[in-house]
Amino acid sequence: MRTEQTLTRLDRVFARLDREPERPAHIDVPKMSRHRVALVLATLAFYLAIVWLVVITSWLVRLDWLVMFFRPYQQWSGIHWFVDYYVVLGQRGPTAVMVAAWLGWRSWRQHTLRPMLTLGASLLLLNITVGAAKLGMGRLGPHYATTIGSNEMGLGGDIFPSGHTANAVVTWGILAYLASTPRARRWLSALSAVTSLGVGLATVYLGTHWLSDVVLGWAAGLLILLALPWCEPLIARAEVAIFDLRDRWRDRRAGTAPAPAPAAPVAVPVPLASGAPAQEEAATAREPAAPARSPRAPVYLAPGPHTTRSERTPVTPVGSRRPPHADRLPRGAAASAARPLTGG
Repeated sequence: MRTEQTLTRLDRVFARLDREPERPAHIDVPKMSRHRVALVLATLAFYLAIVWLVVITSWLVRLDWLVMFFRPYQQWSGIHWFVDYYVVLGQRGPTAVMVAAWLGWRSWRQHTLRPMLTLGASLLLLNITVGAAKLGMGRLGPHYATTIGSNEMGLGGDIFPSGHTANAVVTWGILAYLASTPRARRWLSALSAVTSLGVGLATVYLGTHWLSDVVLGWAAGLLILLALPWCEPLIARAEVAIFDLRDRWRDRRAGTAPAPAPAAPVAVPVPLASGAPAQEEAATAREPAAPARSPRAPVYLAPGPHTTRSERTPVTPVGSRRPPHADRLPRGAAASAARPLTGG
């Protein structure tokens, strides 16, 4: 009786991962559709609205101060230890290492550099856009606030928008962006949204960011994810250029191996009749050298004794005008025996 092997859940997971031994024929690359363009414009308008509300010291700034005076880290001090660990999910270094390890495995598995190049492009955009906004607006954080009720803008700070929140949105959202199936994209999108939401609230709980910093950080990270399809042509060209560079480097390494030295032409003696002129002897004593051949792949011979071409007895072809010479020397003979001995 034949029994089927029962697979555990972990075995099924690894079996699913092993279904892509090579690069997929059709990689699903998100396109910049009208719907996505509309989302980009709406998110950009929301981003500018948050900045304007903070600049004019509106109700959003008053809400920031109310949350700060509430001091959540004192109201719910029992979860402080957990929030200290959870907020690491928004730090650039640890999250980039974790996500890069997974995407690096996918790049090696699928024989494509697109996952790693997409991650690099998203982090580069994050550093440029969020970093420029932080330095340009110069807002101070809650712990360094100087005037109650003010927006604390232009004072040399670097917390607006929240870098932790934007990094969580981009780093974990890139997994959903690179998902290979619609179902995986939906689940990963929900997971990244919950994670980035928790990271943003954790910074407010710890008092390191205003609430408006977190809201602007969510918008900044979402803008980067929505704009990534515009970077896809550049990512594709970069992948092709890297693979071409790798192929040229491999060819260069293969070309450094020493090539076999070509065999020198060997004179073959041709017996002449007695009393032949010296000019005829010199003209017929040497055979023309064979042209150099390009190196070819090695030929695998069947087992058994084999002789090289230089050890075989030369045979005069049928129909040749040259008389047969039974006493011709093999091609491997010394050059000193090139000339025949003629009778006086």
